[in-house]
Amino acid sequence: MKLWKGRFTKQASSSSDEFNASIGFDQRLYEEDIAGSIAHAKMLAKQNIITEEDAGKIVSALLDIREEIRNGGVAFSVEQEDIHMNIESLLTERIGDTGKKLHTARSRNDQIACDFKMYVKKSCSEIDLLLDELQDTIKVLAEEHSETVMPGYTHLQRAQPVTFGYHLLAYHQMFKRDRSRFFDCKKRTDSLPLGSGALAGTSYDTDRDFLSGELGFSSVTSNAMDSVSDRDFALEFLNCCSLCMMHLSRFCEEIIIWNSKEFSFIELDDAYATGSSIMPQKKNPDMAELIRGKTGRVYGDLVSLLTVMKGLPLAYNKDMQEDKEPVFDGSDTLKNSLSVFSAMLRTITVKKESMASAAKHGYMNATDAADYLVSKGLPFRACHEIIGRLVLHCIEKECAIEDLSLSELKKFSPLFENDIYEKISVEACINNKRSKGSTSFAEVKKQLEEA
Repeated sequence: MKLWKGRFTKQASSSSDEFNASIGFDQRLYEEDIAGSIAHAKMLAKQNIITEEDAGKIVSALLDIREEIRNGGVAFSVEQEDIHMNIESLLTERIGDTGKKLHTARSRNDQIACDFKMYVKKSCSEIDLLLDELQDTIKVLAEEHSETVMPGYTHLQRAQPVTFGYHLLAYHQMFKRDRSRFFDCKKRTDSLPLGSGALAGTSYDTDRDFLSGELGFSSVTSNAMDSVSDRDFALEFLNCCSLCMMHLSRFCEEIIIWNSKEFSFIELDDAYATGSSIMPQKKNPDMAELIRGKTGRVYGDLVSLLTVMKGLPLAYNKDMQEDKEPVFDGSDTLKNSLSVFSAMLRTITVKKESMASAAKHGYMNATDAADYLVSKGLPFRACHEIIGRLVLHCIEKECAIEDLSLSELKKFSPLFENDIYEKISVEACINNKRSKGSTSFAEVKKQLEEA
């Protein structure tokens, strides 16, 4: 039986019930919904809106219902539409008319806004823990490889030598920013909408500050109409998820490239790769590829909710029922991706020799050779041109810059001396970097300390 049946002379059709119902997905908010209802019942009793005895019966029954749901003992009803009406119906079945008093001074509009904010806050905290674990994994690997030489790339072309630890710490910084974004999102979500009613507040003498304390919110919302129609927090959460997935996707792309035979910088553990049904030699980086692919899915969740919200007049509209599935999906996808990625990264085998070999080819010491001439007093642009011609000569001869004799080097500039060979070694190219945040061994050590 519908809890709002009084106004209607006809029952809803079965197809309308199914189309209108959200219980299929919002049932996962039962913990938040029951917590909110318990706090609301206590507040009603505190304010003498219902008796302490009635509040005690309501709270006790709600705790029993919560335990039964946890144990899988409750079958939710499509006819009751959503998690709120399902729980209220179960409550009324158990304690009769006393259960009907629970919904005094509240609406499903402020109830779902409260449940949803509690879910987003919890998800932010869960994701933060997973990001913390990933950062620890990166830090341990970066410490181990703080002096492991590899090529640094721009345009996927070998550019300058760096260390693998330095490269990893770039991602540590990305995930640090992600954590700060989730922290800010949680902070802005941490304002209680419960007690706002349908859109205009309530005529009952309620205590929203009491509710805020009971439910762990730092403040209460200031405008009831905004409170029930706001989904900025959900959009911000999905934006944070999207950015974090983008960082994971970039990292996955590099792992896929590094794991290829063409690069052979790393090898994935068998537990995080798959084989081919037809080609027995294959070892495919499917986990990394899946995370890369699921990034588009989370982007879709964000665009979906942005599109739902873009033209809605104030205050609550049924369109907003479409807010939860994108958020659930975005949250689940990111959490699963972070968990798998951390484990995958933790178990990779780093091929130092392959990285070092790649770092010694590709004329990645060209910039340092130009800087050497700058130190001799030439303007940088003139040095750039000289080294460009020198590299072209080496390409034609199929040799490295350091393979040329001093007399050959002097044909390009008389400023070259024997110390050039020391200045353009791979290790020197790395350690010559003095700027804060650079790839030098000393700066990487500082970055590790900061991490």
